Amino acid sequence: MILPIVAFGDPVLKKIGKDITKDYLKLDELIANMYETMYAAFGVGLAAPQIGLPIRLFLVDTAPFAEDEVFTSEEQELLKGFKKTFINAKIIEEKGDEWAFNEGCLSIPDVREDVFRKPEITIEYFDENFNKHTEKYDGLIARVIQHEYDHIEGVLFTDKLSSLKKRLIKGKLANISKGKINVDYKMRFPNQKKKR
Repeated sequence: MILPIVAFGDPVLKKIGKDITKDYLKLDELIANMYETMYAAFGVGLAAPQIGLPIRLFLVDTAPFAEDEVFTSEEQELLKGFKKTFINAKIIEEKGDEWAFNEGCLSIPDVREDVFRKPEITIEYFDENFNKHTEKYDGLIARVIQHEYDHIEGVLFTDKLSSLKKRLIKGKLANISKGKINVDYKMRFPNQKKKR
């Protein structure tokens, strides 16, 4: 089932997610719905807060990046095959020199900005079967994970921008929160007046 994606301005996007257990109500169904929602919106990642749930769950599928010709064939293969569910994730380490990449977010449509992040991460998480993993990632996969991880920490990519950039996009963000934007996927807007 395709779920509405929560738009910028909704308080759930600023909450730190809570850990869940393997007994979380209809977890398999929730994960399946999140994948369906992400694909319907042409995303490469989706976190539970983006569908209104303040829990530590996010998923990533970098396959769409594999079609980008800026990557080597080896990188494209890696991106094509990377699809994972992260539960109760904790980034243990971020290292290397920060690099910029133009990021966007399904909760903040039509806003894209360069965000600086460290290129290498070590992350601890449980998969959908509640098996524990500690893994290292780098490059674009690390970046997508960091972006989604930020969501379960109550952080949006716009929070990482300079005060000047924030001022420049302030009007766009206000319009998004009021629902004054055209998107081709289901969204839920916090400040949209209900029609009578």
